Amino acid sequence: MATIKIIAEFLDYLKYERNYTDQTILSYRRDVEKFFKFLVEEGVEINEVDQIVIRNFLTDELNSGNTKRSCKRRLSALKHFYKFLLRNGQVNSNPFLFVDSPKIEKKYPHFLYKDQVRQILDLNRKRTDELALRDQAILSTLYYTGMRASELVGLTMQSVNVPQRIARVLGKGRKVRIVPFSEECQKDIDVYIKQLRPILLSRFDLSKGKPMPTEIFLNDRGDKLTTRGLEFILDRIEERTGTFVDLHPHVLRHSFATHLLENGADLRIIQELLGHSSLNTTQVYTHVTEENMKETYLASHPRAKKKN
Repeated sequence: MATIKIIAEFLDYLKYERNYTDQTILSYRRDVEKFFKFLVEEGVEINEVDQIVIRNFLTDELNSGNTKRSCKRRLSALKHFYKFLLRNGQVNSNPFLFVDSPKIEKKYPHFLYKDQVRQILDLNRKRTDELALRDQAILSTLYYTGMRASELVGLTMQSVNVPQRIARVLGKGRKVRIVPFSEECQKDIDVYIKQLRPILLSRFDLSKGKPMPTEIFLNDRGDKLTTRGLEFILDRIEERTGTFVDLHPHVLRHSFATHLLENGADLRIIQELLGHSSLNTTQVYTHVTEENMKETYLASHPRAKKKN
């Protein structure tokens, strides 16, 4: 069996049958290619893989400095890959079904307190540089909708109804969901679209033969924003506002969900807003608020701490 052909068929399956995002497909491709490289070095055929081979692969990964979390993700990808091979009759069994993933310490999402978010929004609003309006709209959209980075950069002019304050978001698995946003967010987006976006769009280089971008958020050259560019923008916001709080898209997403839960929102509603396919994924935020409650109690109650 030709390795390149097998991987290509698997990636096509993920894209056209499973509707996985390009980012997820790229991750699966790296995991499968790394496993194939290991098999070649060990002189093992794809249909000869057993639990011993898999254990040796995991040991090699851990000894190379990879985290247990990375190994767990890689195992999940390979289990899916062998399920695909089994379905197509290219192997006789799926050896990954009987391998337990490495146990990892549960890490709760990092989020910002409400006053921290308000401080960042207020300080950034005071900026007077050219890109301030775009950055303010980005901050508001991330926090008031809980979008992922890839979802935000993929927003188009057609997918956001500013007057009605709703956005049509293309999430994981290419699933579409409708997300509302606040009046403050509405104002920030509206000002950016009317005052700054046309200026940025005018800088788009038509000579490259690419179509004019329809995405809402553009870089300073008028091209569509990337997730890497978004992270750079948030880093610059920290520098310009002097608020260094590990400001990343997922932090604002976690803050969005945590604050909703703290204010009494139903967990299933939060699940829909975040685009989680499983309620179990959303339930992590209940633990976040419980931990926050404990910390607040221990810090505030006069007799909560033991005296020496």
